[in-house]
Amino acid sequence: MEVGQLQRSFVEYTASLFREGILDGQFGQLQQLQDESNPDFVMEVVSLFFEDSEKLLNNLTRALDQQNIDFKKVDAHIHQLKGSSSSIGAQRVKIACIAFRNFCEEQNIESCLGCLQHVKQEYLLVKEKLQTLFRLEEQIIAAGGAIPVVE
Repeated sequence: MEVGQLQRSFVEYTASLFREGILDGQFGQLQQLQDESNPDFVMEVVSLFFEDSEKLLNNLTRALDQQNIDFKKVDAHIHQLKGSSSSIGAQRVKIACIAFRNFCEEQNIESCLGCLQHVKQEYLLVKEKLQTLFRLEEQIIAAGGAIPVVE
């Protein structure tokens, strides 16, 4: 595929992520912080988000699997996940976390378990979409092109 076509694909794909509510403006702000002096900035920040999220989701799963659930601990984990998803613009993950926290306040175990599954689905979706976006970036660079700025 030629560079121009890859760049158009990148712009269209990125726009679809915003249209579908998977990402919000915060992701665009992250992209604006990336420049020649730090060309992997977004990928590095998002990779850290992936690592932290995996740990938090595992901690949440364990916390909700206990005989006596510590809802303060569950809420702390989900609050942390909400913050990190918000900081990279993972909008649908953030929204799922907000619902989760509400059920946590009510100490509604069944709804918390349902929310955990929903948060995991949204997380896996944003992870898959961002990995696809980064692969497109790599293809553009390998073809000698520049990553287009998406407005």
